[in-house]
Amino acid sequence: MSATTIAVSSETKEILRHFGEKGESYNHIIRKLIKEAGWKRLDNRWNKILANDEFISLDEL
Repeated sequence: MSATTIAVSSETKEILRHFGEKGESYNHIIRKLIKEAGWKRLDNRWNKILANDEFISLDEL
């Protein structure tokens, strides 16, 4: 995998550092946050479906 540079402010870099653990790379921290955001998006979608009754029960299939 080739590396690239992404410019972020010092404040953003510090925030990223707090999300990681000792010895963890910024790349790993960012990937972990993206994965968590994906699950959060999916969870929000499921909750919306359940709130709007946009599902078919297994008995109806």
